[in-house]
Amino acid sequence: MDADEAPDGPPCPACGTPNLPGRRFCRRCAEPLQAKEEAAPLPWWRTVWPFRRRVRVRSGRALRRILLVLAVVGLLFLGFLFLPAGRVLFEDVRDKLGGTAEISPAGVSASGAAPGHPAGAAIDGLTNKYWGAPALGSSLTCTFGTPFRLVGVVVHTGASKEPEEFRREPRPIRAELVVETADGTVHEKKLTFNDKPGPQEVRTGISDVVSVRLVLREAAGQDGGRPIAVGEVEFFKRT
Repeated sequence: MDADEAPDGPPCPACGTPNLPGRRFCRRCAEPLQAKEEAAPLPWWRTVWPFRRRVRVRSGRALRRILLVLAVVGLLFLGFLFLPAGRVLFEDVRDKLGGTAEISPAGVSASGAAPGHPAGAAIDGLTNKYWGAPALGSSLTCTFGTPFRLVGVVVHTGASKEPEEFRREPRPIRAELVVETADGTVHEKKLTFNDKPGPQEVRTGISDVVSVRLVLREAAGQDGGRPIAVGEVEFFKRT
């Protein structure tokens, strides 16, 4: 035993040899004299997959940052959905991804109609019968018993889908679509029709619709006082 080392110093935890205070390693077996600190127990969430793995120091802080970023992104997404522009975009995507089905009006009326060509002829499912509007500015109004998402409207202008008969009668080439929702909001959309027989689709994308009014603004072939022919108007909802 060296003279400068007291035999009654701290014993080595491995071999029991006394060592001077302040030594870091045993003078006999070179084992560390200071016991290693035991690691703190893991929090409960670190015992659950996928967090049950070794991570670097300060990984808890990194995880908290990641969770904070995810929370902020989630809040921004929810806020975006509740903004008017966000809701419009969200509903438009649903329209494109979802299906459609035709919906029949609960009632129909017109500001005027030529004899033998009532307003009901525009929603009877037949294109060889038509609503005869007596003049420009006349309107056809369709009402619905239950509010619905109006995805689109299909209009058949003219008296028939046969080209000769189509050209024989006046038919609209410009109109205005006035859509009212359950809360009283009114949406207006200007329409331009091709002057040819066949269905002409109008995309709308309006929720909670309760009534739709078609107002005629300009017609082709209008002479001799004959009524303006609207063969059929169809409405489609999202399913």
